[in-house]
Amino acid sequence: MAGPRRPRHYEESFKRQIVRLYENGKPAREIRAEYDISHSTLRRWVRGIRDSGSTRAADNRTPGRNEPVGPGRRNRQLEMEVDVSERAAPVFARK
Repeated sequence: MAGPRRPRHYEESFKRQIVRLYENGKPAREIRAEYDISHSTLRRWVRGIRDSGSTRAADNRTPGRNEPVGPGRRNRQLEMEVDVSERAAPVFARK
């Protein structure tokens, strides 16, 4: 079994084959044991193919979640700084 520092990468066709087995009634427990796949991996593949027809994470995210994280984080930080400055301005203006 692969460790957390060595994740496995599977072909899209293999993922679809596993999901097909699951949807045709083969118990998840048997699939996981036979192919050495974790419970969460199998569940994620099944959910992804049912929802969007793809197992790729980027295809299963909402458009807002696909935006880069950095600009959003920086934007929130700047908004907090403005909020703090606005609250502190009356205190400093009195002195």
